[in-house]
Amino acid sequence: MITPAGAQPAEGARDESQSDQRRRSPQGYVPSISDRLLLALLLTCGGTGVLLAQPSETLDHGQAIYRAHCMECHGTTGKGDGIKAPFLSPRPGNLISAATSVKTDTELLRTIAQGKPRTAMPAWKNVLPAEDQQAVLQYIRSLVRFTRPLTPPPPGP
Repeated sequence: MITPAGAQPAEGARDESQSDQRRRSPQGYVPSISDRLLLALLLTCGGTGVLLAQPSETLDHGQAIYRAHCMECHGTTGKGDGIKAPFLSPRPGNLISAATSVKTDTELLRTIAQGKPRTAMPAWKNVLPAEDQQAVLQYIRSLVRFTRPLTPPPPGP
C-alpha cells in the first residue's frame, strides 16, 4: 500500500516492497525466465523464418495460383496496384496493409471464398478447391515483411 509522504500505513495494511513496485513499473521491469527464453527463441529463430516457416511446396503452389488469379488486380507484391487496379472502383485491397494483416485466417478465407459484394473481388469457392484457397492465403501471408522504415526518425528536442 502506498501512502502519502510522512504518513504511516494503517495497522494491518500491506506495505509494498521495492520489488513489488519494480515489477509493476515499466522502467524497473525485471523479465521472468520465461520472458527471457521467449526473447532468445525469437531472436535466434525469428530472423531465419523457423517460427513462421511454411512448407515451400504449399507456398509455391499458392504463388502460382496468386499469379494466375489475383496478381492482375492486387499486384505482384499485394499492394492492390495490379494492371487492372486503376480501372476498378473501389480499388483492390492492399493485402499487406495493417488492416489486412490483423484479420484472422478465417476472415480472409471467407473473403476469398465468398468475394466482396459491390467490388470486383469474385467468389472463388466454385473455382478453387479449399486447399488452393488455403495455399493462396499462406502465400498472401508470406508477402508481409516487417522492416524498419526507410525514413529516419524526426530529430529530438
